[in-house]
Amino acid sequence: MKSIGNLYQTGDWKGEKHVPVIHARETANKDELIDVKVLIGEEIPHPNTLEHHIQWIKVYFQPEGSKFPVEVANANFSAHGELGVYTDYCVEFKFKADKSGTLYATSYCNIHGLWENSQDIVVTE
Repeated sequence: MKSIGNLYQTGDWKGEKHVPVIHARETANKDELIDVKVLIGEEIPHPNTLEHHIQWIKVYFQPEGSKFPVEVANANFSAHGELGVYTDYCVEFKFKADKSGTLYATSYCNIHGLWENSQDIVVTE
């Protein structure tokens, strides 16, 4: 059986312009809001043209011991130069969690496919 998981690519975001960059604290107290910023092309700008662009970023949080992640953010980027209008590849949001887990960021480039990155977050009482 084929799996979409095998299609996700990753790398060091400092040298690969497609990898989502996650900015979030590594620790937080239970019920404390965690500020998260996910963007594409922090070190190496990603093109934003009709021919080559990022279409979306999705962010999930999977609490420790949970079989499934929860989608916590989703951003679609629709303007890639039409009439001189461009969408920036960045999503910012806040969330809180009852326990520690992993934040997963995924993105889709119309030429280079699916990309992912992750960051663990420790939640304390």
